[in-house]
Amino acid sequence: MATKIKLMRLGKMREPHYRIVVADARTKRDGRSIETIGEYHPKADPSVIKVDSERAAYWLGVGAQPTEAVAAIFRVTGDWQKFKGQPAPEPMKVAAPKPDKHSAFNAALAELGGGSDADTTGATTPRKRAAKAAPAAAESSAPSAAAEPSAPSAAAEQSAEAAQPSDAAPES
Repeated sequence: MATKIKLMRLGKMREPHYRIVVADARTKRDGRSIETIGEYHPKADPSVIKVDSERAAYWLGVGAQPTEAVAAIFRVTGDWQKFKGQPAPEPMKVAAPKPDKHSAFNAALAELGGGSDADTTGATTPRKRAAKAAPAAAESSAPSAAAEPSAPSAAAEQSAEAAQPSDAAPES
């Protein structure tokens, strides 16, 4: 059986992703494959190329013919030169690792003079008052009432006087 190493297109319109597959030469572009040996994402900057070099060397060794596009990818990764016995190409350009968002946030916060994210003492809005603040206020007012015994007793006398005339009215 004649085998080819070709690209199987995946993804959506204007956003292609390819699998590098080994398939029968008579199958369709996206048809049945024998084995997947890599990936190719051309829209990424730089392009992402992942190839299983051992499997690529095996399939090239047993006579699988790469398409032009796959041969170009193998030249970039160095698999074609290794198969042909030629010197290796310069290393591939690899994307820099993305910085951690949490560390970037902490760095920006420290730059502004905020400190770590656990430090909440520099809040811009005041916190709500604690629920225990009201009973503490009632306890603090109780000693002041004990210091002025005449005020509560005067209020009690006035309420007692007001109650007596209303009781006297029905008797007359």
